[in-house]
Amino acid sequence: MHVSGILKHKDSSTIISAKPGDTIETVAALLAAHRIGAVLVLDPGGSVAGIISERDIVRGLATHGPAVLNQSVSELMTRKVVACAPGDSVSSIMTRMTEGRFRHMPVMDGGRLVGFISIGDVVKHRLAEATSEVESMRVYVAGGF
Repeated sequence: MHVSGILKHKDSSTIISAKPGDTIETVAALLAAHRIGAVLVLDPGGSVAGIISERDIVRGLATHGPAVLNQSVSELMTRKVVACAPGDSVSSIMTRMTEGRFRHMPVMDGGRLVGFISIGDVVKHRLAEATSEVESMRVYVAGGF
């Protein structure tokens, strides 16, 4: 299966994002309100400028203390964002996320942002795939083919 399969089952019409000038306090509230772990940081033209995650915020707190809440997203965000394409295999994305030790990935198609997936989306998709395979095998073995 491919990343496009994950996007089909996910509401990709709305991608929660932040601007580089937003404060960390604003982003923390956004993460909490939507119960998510990261948001893309989009520049005024809508291009991906970075990503800011709970992990980035915790590192900022450890370094700067409570004053980090007044810092801008651009000061803490991860600038080197690893993206994938709709045609990438789910197993390759899972490997890249695991090896890179990150949990969120924008989906780009021809330079255009078309989605944002998390490791949770990938695992959910793989579990559904495995369940379907088990059920198919059960039907086959039971002679229901």
